[in-house]
Amino acid sequence: MTSRDQTNVESFDLDHTLVLAPYVRVAGRKELPGGDVLIKYDVRFCQPNKEHLGMKAIHSIEHMTAHHMRNHTDALIDFSPMGCQTGFYALTLGLEPEAFMAILEATMNDLLRATEVPAANEVQCGWGANHSLQEAQEAVRIFLDRKDKWAQVMA
Repeated sequence: MTSRDQTNVESFDLDHTLVLAPYVRVAGRKELPGGDVLIKYDVRFCQPNKEHLGMKAIHSIEHMTAHHMRNHTDALIDFSPMGCQTGFYALTLGLEPEAFMAILEATMNDLLRATEVPAANEVQCGWGANHSLQEAQEAVRIFLDRKDKWAQVMA
């Protein structure tokens, strides 16, 4: 397989040299047999191949968003970090972009007001010591400060 071949992974077919982070985009949409629609979002904090989030920041943003976003919606299925450490995937049940953006913004503001990272301990987390509220909040602050750019994916 060459670098230009199409794959069966949507994110592998995205030209990461053409995007301009931060952004939020629909990365997939799938209708289930019962009619429900899954919508997957690419929530990109950092410019691919130029910068990345530290592991403690990513881990803490993951925990805090998984917790706080569910206070705003029952439609969040999962919020997971990207292996490249540039952002997250949010999997939702029918949460359309306008509603998702509002919930994401409210959640990010919750993270800035947080005083602790939920479940950051050995009992509830596989690497409980690998968290930093401060690093997470700094990354979220930068992401929120640039929210006017979230809808623009391509440079």
